[in-house]
Amino acid sequence: MKYLWLGVFFTVLTWSAVHPKDQFTWFLEVVPALIGFILIVLTYRKFPLTPLLYTLILMHMIILMVGGHYTYAEVPLFDWIREVLHQNRNNYDKLGHFFQGFEPAILAREILIRLKVVKPSRLWLDYIVLSIVLAFSAFYELVEWWVALATGEDAEAFLGTQGYVWDTQSDMLYALIGGITALLLLSRLHDRQLKKMMKV
Repeated sequence: MKYLWLGVFFTVLTWSAVHPKDQFTWFLEVVPALIGFILIVLTYRKFPLTPLLYTLILMHMIILMVGGHYTYAEVPLFDWIREVLHQNRNNYDKLGHFFQGFEPAILAREILIRLKVVKPSRLWLDYIVLSIVLAFSAFYELVEWWVALATGEDAEAFLGTQGYVWDTQSDMLYALIGGITALLLLSRLHDRQLKKMMKV
């Protein structure tokens, strides 16, 4: 499992780095994946995560690296989807923001449960997890704003607004929907893996 994970990560990272659409945008989009990888390496022995969470983190990293390679506004598959569904923009960035809620929801859930930050109350746990998801999403939007202020037009591909005036708000909505979806679909599986891990 570990070697498969590493193989997929480095294969996609290498592909992503070869002739990206825009080198600066690639760097901005891939940096979070690289930071995540470093954190995983540093915590792997002291605080190993559930297989589910490692899988979700890898999926999120792949989304970032694909977006970095093409820029979020020009991922070919989503250009095709735009044409087939008669959409007015490439919506790959919405997949990215959905996953920006989907994966962090399980990450936050795992940390809160394992460190016993929250008493075992499903309602309060879900509420705090979704609050963290929204806080993380809002912080990311602030980072995008700061990058745009610092770099000017060079950040246009990074922002990926494609002229949509409500892009920031819809990004946070997609993250919230992602978080809710993760909790609804994966909480039971996550609980089983946590119980197995905490028994060891």
